[in-house]
Amino acid sequence: MFKRLLSVFEPFVLTLLGTVLLATLLPARGGFALFAGYVADAGIVLLFFLHGAKLSRDAIWQGLRNWPLHLAVLAVTFGLFPLLGLGLSRLPGIDPAMGAGILFLTLLPSTVQSSIAFTAIARGNVAAAICSASFSNLLGILVTPALVAVLMQVDGGKGVSLASIEGIVLQLLAPFVLGHLLRPWIGGFVGRHKAMLTIVDRGSILLVVYTAFGAAVVEGLWTRVSPGDLGRLMLICLLLLGVILALTFAIARVMRLPREDAIVLQFCGSKKSLASGVPMAGVLFPAAQVGILLLPIMLFHQIQLIACAVLARHYGEPGSGAGAEG
Repeated sequence: MFKRLLSVFEPFVLTLLGTVLLATLLPARGGFALFAGYVADAGIVLLFFLHGAKLSRDAIWQGLRNWPLHLAVLAVTFGLFPLLGLGLSRLPGIDPAMGAGILFLTLLPSTVQSSIAFTAIARGNVAAAICSASFSNLLGILVTPALVAVLMQVDGGKGVSLASIEGIVLQLLAPFVLGHLLRPWIGGFVGRHKAMLTIVDRGSILLVVYTAFGAAVVEGLWTRVSPGDLGRLMLICLLLLGVILALTFAIARVMRLPREDAIVLQFCGSKKSLASGVPMAGVLFPAAQVGILLLPIMLFHQIQLIACAVLARHYGEPGSGAGAEG
């Protein structure tokens, strides 16, 4: 068990923590901060362009056949999660900015790579997982900003400004659509160079994290966030994930889903995407606010990897049960 847990702490997680440390000790200031921001924005544009080129239209059409499962995943991702986020973000003793980060975490789409990987390990319906995770990310480009505009406005925030909407269109939606339209010509190249997509994916995240945390540090982030705050945040993330895992298990039972589809609902429905959350936060919110907003998703990301890795290995063992018919 201990070796399994250690295996989840991949080099990227350590690099992410190192980036936070670097931003804490050497935050970007002045002209360098402006330059780093431009580079981070360019990385976001390239990231969504490549994701658009990677998305297969065949996967979209095939996925429509299993629409009850996909609707269930989307209902959990963009329905149950935000409802829980509204409640948890208002718990006593939670800093309002940290609460906003908790709420933002619950508005994000599902992950793609880890959802598919864990479904495969658990012997679930991999094709359906690919479709559900892809749909979640595709819709998230529009649904997450819309939820931010409605729910974070209700929560006392500023909602989504006109500048944020322009940023969503120019930095997220337009590159994604352009990449998908160019897929017949560049899809093969992107498919053959998956390492390139990984570098852009993780590199853009690290750039946004560095600039966001650097700006937050300059504004006094670590004078506002205490070890007690981080401890409470960890407990909230554990509670959130535990409730969602239990609810997805129960929903699969009520829907009488086959074991393979129940696994998809649990793994695709319980995840929140750091890869989407970081660039979206950089587009939607002022730079000085992004650092503290990202703390919950960074912590939840690691917790979900550990918990779901253990679950996937358990489900993948011969004779294990999962879902309605398992």
